[in-house]
Amino acid sequence: MSLKCPRCETENPADSKFCKECATSLPAPAEAPEVTKTLETPREELTTGSTFAGRYQIIEELGKGGMGKVYRVLDKKLNEEVALKLIKPEIASDKKTLERFSNELKIARKIVHKNIGRMYHLSEDQGTYYITMEYVAGENLKSSIKRFGPLPIGKTIFLAEQICRGLSEAHKLGVVHRDLKPGNIMIDTEGNARIMDFGIARSLKERGITGEGMIIGTPEYMSPEQVEGKGVDQRSDIYSLGIILYEMVTGRVPFEGDTPFAVGIKHKSEIPKDPKELNTQIPDDLGRIILKCLEKAKERRYQSAEELGVDLEKIEKGIPTTERPVPERKSFTSKEITVKLQLKKVFVPALGVVALAVIALVLWRFIPKHHIALPPSGKPSLAILYFDNVSGDKSLDAWKTGLTELLITKLSQSKFIKVLDGTSIYSILKKLNLDVAKKYTKGDLQKIADEGGATHTLSGSLMKAGQNIIITFSLQKPRTGDVISSIPVECQGEQEIMSRMDEVATKIKSDLDLSPQQIASDMDKEIGKITTASPEAYKYYSEARRFHLAQDYGPAIPLYEKAVTIDPAFAMASIQLSYSAGEMA
Repeated sequence: MSLKCPRCETENPADSKFCKECATSLPAPAEAPEVTKTLETPREELTTGSTFAGRYQIIEELGKGGMGKVYRVLDKKLNEEVALKLIKPEIASDKKTLERFSNELKIARKIVHKNIGRMYHLSEDQGTYYITMEYVAGENLKSSIKRFGPLPIGKTIFLAEQICRGLSEAHKLGVVHRDLKPGNIMIDTEGNARIMDFGIARSLKERGITGEGMIIGTPEYMSPEQVEGKGVDQRSDIYSLGIILYEMVTGRVPFEGDTPFAVGIKHKSEIPKDPKELNTQIPDDLGRIILKCLEKAKERRYQSAEELGVDLEKIEKGIPTTERPVPERKSFTSKEITVKLQLKKVFVPALGVVALAVIALVLWRFIPKHHIALPPSGKPSLAILYFDNVSGDKSLDAWKTGLTELLITKLSQSKFIKVLDGTSIYSILKKLNLDVAKKYTKGDLQKIADEGGATHTLSGSLMKAGQNIIITFSLQKPRTGDVISSIPVECQGEQEIMSRMDEVATKIKSDLDLSPQQIASDMDKEIGKITTASPEAYKYYSEARRFHLAQDYGPAIPLYEKAVTIDPAFAMASIQLSYSAGEMA
């Protein structure tokens, strides 16, 4: 008998006290008379309006593929729409396949990028295995090509560059899609491309190009090495993207046949027809790019998605402005930041801290407090809210406000972003009668933004998962309800939290559409050099700040003192200690 976690529904051994996935306390198993369990038949389809796995209300069926049917559902626990894919019983019955897929999904979940649909969980309910992932409203690229035929050159390049950015980010983590095709690319309601189903194909059984029920790859979009069952890498995705580009500008794939075997043979041995023969409007350079992607030998293709994206950008510059898509975009040369799991050593030079202390003291005395200003035109304004401790672990409570203070301190250096200060955030929450640390509703975020004159909000949660700490950041445009990005960070203990905030801040700047030149030229001292390299000292400082913001200086003073005792060079703590002592005098 196993215990199901009441929070994430992970199955745990019967003697477990805490969930192995999210560390939630598990209920003691109830004693019950032994009964004969009826063999449950896995479900292969769900009906609209029904509830699956006790939490997912079925809204509509979105489609079906090699793995099974996909549904748009409402996650009633989170009150958010997600996509749910039922895995066919013949696939789910193979334990090794499920284990491989589970391992791949853990890697795929680390990919955080605006052009990639997020993967969430592999779960099981009454014998039925399913995957949850981000729901992206819109139309897949295959349907769009079927409806409109060949796409305009400007739109083709615009979408292809976005696909390149998403692939580049995934390839940095060593994740190869292996089943890239127009049906796995969603065009969202704003006209942007989102790659779906990362981490699925690689973990499934290879049955060969002639085998019945072939799963890895789709014949029309498979690279020659996939056809031969050889090892694949990022260049296989480049080949598949070349097929997609070909179809976008001509309305058809380069290789067709009556059987998967016939198509596979053409991928291995047949030279594709020049796409310009099918569409004379294709620029010569674009035709050459497509054919380079479709080289039989991997060594002759583009070696990276970024390299391909740079060449696409060159062509785009020669396209008349009137032919370019309206949605805003960033230059491909900007680096999309993946939050990587690595510990940085932070050193605080004594002279730098002394200088910072003097500057901060002057600013403290002369900059007016409690003032909320609207941002200059075109300059994003960010309200960073407090974090929800979803696991309830008391040891994390200090980080509920600590993370907010860290990011406010870090991002306030920027010349290109207006960041509301901590005092303003606290005052707004009190004025609106909102809890200091909670999960904010869409209505809450809109009220906070209106009150503070913010164009964007950043909120999130943190939780314990064994010895690790998982933090999720959500950057949103509250007035439209758009989620700009969701940034998950897994830290190996509290020692890693502070150093990771530098990476998170860079990711936030990128998602706020700061150009690479702006990010490079921005004031950007490492967080440890502004605050402290000691997480223990910072936790005391953060706890002190909670009292300080409430103007309860008595309890704040000894906490500031502890922070300064641990790190005498912690200038911010020293300044706040002096201020609190002055208020008490």
